[in-house]
Amino acid sequence: MRVWAKERPFGTELADVCIGGGRLSASGLAIGTDPVPYRLDYQLSTGDRYVTARLTARAQGHGWHRLLELVRADTGRWSCRTEAEGMPALAAPGGNLAPLAGALDCDLGLSPLTNSMPVLRHRLHEAGEPIDLLMAWVSVPDLSVHASRQRYTFVRRERHARIVRFESLDDEFAADISFDPDGLVLDYPGIARHVA
Repeated sequence: MRVWAKERPFGTELADVCIGGGRLSASGLAIGTDPVPYRLDYQLSTGDRYVTARLTARAQGHGWHRLLELVRADTGRWSCRTEAEGMPALAAPGGNLAPLAGALDCDLGLSPLTNSMPVLRHRLHEAGEPIDLLMAWVSVPDLSVHASRQRYTFVRRERHARIVRFESLDDEFAADISFDPDGLVLDYPGIARHVA
């Protein structure tokens, strides 16, 4: 079980994570406060080489809920099923998936877990050249899906951590993320840090 304390917005995330044989699966729960208080439950599974197979996410708050089942087929085609009730100020879940053509990974907003998939696939927690990626970024708590261009760069090895720089290629955001030797996030500055 992994526990991360969220920095932005304030909250926490607990995830039961299994990594082995080039695959990752996880079941998690996150609590957040922005733009409204919410609870997020998710299940994530990958295929070979940590490529996303399915993300199921359920977000709920007082008088509203959202559901997203995001699937990447072996052919590379993305599809989704959604539900929404209440809270009209939140964006609708899902969206136009055509811009995701070529994406291998989902990126669950504000979750440090999904940064592990590209890092593990390219072994960027050990060494390597910068890698530019297209991600299926899932906004939380509305669960809308957007194409997100990102760059990951190995920076250095430390005694108990490996540092990988994350850069959004769509805006100015960047952070040096600390990973443990298994490729899971220890500290994602401004987002979350591992506490247990």
